[in-house]
Amino acid sequence: MKCDCGKKLVASVAVFVFKMFAGITLCGGLFSWVYTLAPTNVWRPMGPSKRLFIGLFLGSLLFVAVYKIVSKAFEGMSVVLKGLSYGLCIWAAGIVPGMLATYTFMTVNTTVIVYWTLSMLVLVPVQGVIVALILRDANESCCCIKKAA
Repeated sequence: MKCDCGKKLVASVAVFVFKMFAGITLCGGLFSWVYTLAPTNVWRPMGPSKRLFIGLFLGSLLFVAVYKIVSKAFEGMSVVLKGLSYGLCIWAAGIVPGMLATYTFMTVNTTVIVYWTLSMLVLVPVQGVIVALILRDANESCCCIKKAA
């Protein structure tokens, strides 16, 4: 069987690049005004850093790995619908509870919470579609993991 590790890495890099582009375009540009809403004392100084890039890339790897694990649940769907469904599941199970916790326990402006929640409602399903399209022909096997005989 052919190894699909390369496709998984390509999918991870594609999601990483999408996250960086979206973050720079939306949070760093178009909607940067939400970060000036009071209270502003909750924000760390933000700029390009190794920690940010490493965190986003590791998150992208995890996003792809989980897709490979759960993609069988979306059997019979078109590739795009699989990706959208996966992204919506991640949004509902990860983003929404995280934003509710942020709203409950932090002094972040409500507009920022709403912006993050709604932007992720769009961006995370798009990431799911990117992964689904790249991995649509990927094999179930991987040369990196030896299966028990």
